[in-house]
Amino acid sequence: MAAAATRQIPIVCPGHTRPLAELQFCAVDDEEEQRTFLVSACHDKMPMLRDGVSGDWIGTFKGHKGAVWSTKLDPSGYLAATASGDFSVKVWDAITGKNLYSFQHKHICKTIDFSPNSKLLATGGHEGLLRIYDLLSCQQVAAAQQNDEKGGGVSMEPKLVLTQSEEKIYITKCLWIDNEMVLVASSDGKIRVWNVVGAGSLSYTFEVADGAVEVRDMEIRAIDDGRTMLTVAAGDKVSLFDLNSKALVSSFKMPIHFREEGGASLHPSGSKFIAGGSDLWVRVFDTLSGTELDCLKGHHGPIRCLRYAPDGKTFATGSEDGTIRIWKTDA
Repeated sequence: MAAAATRQIPIVCPGHTRPLAELQFCAVDDEEEQRTFLVSACHDKMPMLRDGVSGDWIGTFKGHKGAVWSTKLDPSGYLAATASGDFSVKVWDAITGKNLYSFQHKHICKTIDFSPNSKLLATGGHEGLLRIYDLLSCQQVAAAQQNDEKGGGVSMEPKLVLTQSEEKIYITKCLWIDNEMVLVASSDGKIRVWNVVGAGSLSYTFEVADGAVEVRDMEIRAIDDGRTMLTVAAGDKVSLFDLNSKALVSSFKMPIHFREEGGASLHPSGSKFIAGGSDLWVRVFDTLSGTELDCLKGHHGPIRCLRYAPDGKTFATGSEDGTIRIWKTDA
């Protein structure tokens, strides 16, 4: 039986003017600062950086001429990257907002991700090609060119380009497992795992249940029992894989679908996950049984993206209504 809709009042973060596309939390924990940030990609061309706890706006990365589909911070919080419908990927100084590097593509860019050591950047999109950029080489070129006085950013070719399939497909998401392995989700319902050392090689492939259903969202999460889990939203199902054993742990049919928008995120405890997509509600599910635990109302448009904060105390949702909402996990 579905849970009753919870009357929780979330933090509402205005600022965007069109549908959200992606959200990412980044926890920075060093000697100088302990803080959580939240970055958002949006169709309004204005990716934003916020405080991950209060939702307060910090800054906007201005420069794209098309919808921004993906925004990520590197693990240190010093760099940001954005992927856009203007056929470009940009890397920014996350402190000053300056555009450092610009990587031109030949079609819409849908996804980017920094390697854990921040030395490499993976990109993908409608070309169906996984590109790997060496950010250390970009830094050296930028220093030699005195970092482009016009502020347009240094442009470089990728160090590696990998074709996903002989058939025409496009890449929806890419995520680094470690500094050598990249997960690449595609429109053919497959998630390919590439080793990008040297010339690159395909290590193995995850098949999403029910065949060629476009993978809408995926997330890697290290959970409390020591496992590293891959959460996948595709079609009308959320599937959980154990990345260490490469086994499908569970798959649950949702009361929504992910054909046009939405996603899922696993709580750090591994005990529950959130999902949102084709309707206006955010739902919480039990990981073992798939039972709906909670249903949250508040958005005025379909849910486009959502993520748990690193500590699991809150989660953020982005909607077609142009707002981000931050919810308490156990309100």
